[in-house]
Amino acid sequence: MLNYAIYRNKESQQWVTFIHGAGGSSTIWFKQIKAFSRFFNLLLIDLRGHGKSKHHMLDLTNSIYTFDAIAADIMEVLDHEKIKSSHFMGISLGTILIRTIAEKSPERVNSMIMGGAILKFNFKSRLLMRFGNATKSILPYMWLYKILAFIIMPKRNHKESRLLFIREAKKLYQKEFIRWFKLTSEVIPLLKVFRQKQIKVPTLYVMGEQDYMFLPAVRKVVEQHQRSQLQVIPNCGHVVNVEHPHQFNQLCLRFLQRL
Repeated sequence: MLNYAIYRNKESQQWVTFIHGAGGSSTIWFKQIKAFSRFFNLLLIDLRGHGKSKHHMLDLTNSIYTFDAIAADIMEVLDHEKIKSSHFMGISLGTILIRTIAEKSPERVNSMIMGGAILKFNFKSRLLMRFGNATKSILPYMWLYKILAFIIMPKRNHKESRLLFIREAKKLYQKEFIRWFKLTSEVIPLLKVFRQKQIKVPTLYVMGEQDYMFLPAVRKVVEQHQRSQLQVIPNCGHVVNVEHPHQFNQLCLRFLQRL
């Protein structure tokens, strides 16, 4: 089972489950714990090979890496803790996993908060994926990860987010990075389905104004999906919960309290 941490609120019956992105870990949510634990029970999960779940990799050596399989890892934790349903909050690739869960088990998802959401890869990001797939077995994975981090988070004010993800990515194994990178072949048709298909789960997208690779697609989807709304944080890049935590927390809590 994946590694996870729980912060309980004895006065609440509601849960918020936090899902980080590729190369990160549950530690990226450290600026959210205090604000959200005042109102909710919190479940923070380390995905396969990330954070302290790295120590459980012997059980997954021969496992197939698909979004469905990784989403099932997450639901195994909820089942173990007897959490019938939860609000879900994700960042970057974590948003794809949350949407996968909502497709498979919508009754388990009370709402979705999607930070730095990925709904479409533009031309530049597709070139990056092709380059990565061509070199992932040759180049040291940290070289490739640093290139990706600088392209997705290029500005000076993105430095904290960039360094945080690079620091966490250093804890991955080369083979583990390759397994995750292979998921890029699955993600493009999956995202096309997500863009075209509306879902009944209330959804808040929180995007940085400077998230030039992913914000345009989110704007288009929110215009078409009735249960979705978008909040854009000015002077902010991809990792909104780290760069502007106070504003991110306010927007998300306001959304949750209105439900």
